[in-house]
Amino acid sequence: MDVAPMDVAIVSTLARPDLVPLTARWRWQEFYRARGVPFAEVLAQTERALAAAAPLPRTLVLIAGGVPVGTASLAAEDMTERPDLTPWLAGVVVAPHARGQGHATRLVGAVEAEAVALGFRTLWLYTDAAESLYARAGWQLAERIGRGARAFALMRRSLQVTTAIHPSDDSASGDRGLPY
Repeated sequence: MDVAPMDVAIVSTLARPDLVPLTARWRWQEFYRARGVPFAEVLAQTERALAAAAPLPRTLVLIAGGVPVGTASLAAEDMTERPDLTPWLAGVVVAPHARGQGHATRLVGAVEAEAVALGFRTLWLYTDAAESLYARAGWQLAERIGRGARAFALMRRSLQVTTAIHPSDDSASGDRGLPY
């Protein structure tokens, strides 16, 4: 399903709390299910974060052609081995049927813009599957971290006002792409 750029919007789950169960399910399917974490736990964590209305996490949802197809978050913490680093690009998920259309790139750009708007100048992520994708987008390898048999690339992105372009001007509505 090809979607023209004008049919794409990025919203926060604060503005659209009805999307919280969907974003929680996507994150559970991609990152938690295989580790045996119950969906109910991921959903409860996501709902608590939204209710707290703290500056972080902020979860964004990409809607293409009126249908939610992806999510990404700006999180205070994401890697237990590196609690000294903040903030993080986390939970980037695009529905399988919507991949290959630039949606992940749009979501990453929107999270970068949120980080810049909050005054952050460095953003972190870790991945074991998409290092080359992030490297092509300007992310730099900071170190490699092993977890058992898996190796992760810890990556950083230096942010400047021109690095990230906010996908829409939501300032009139007060929507700043807030938590889960």
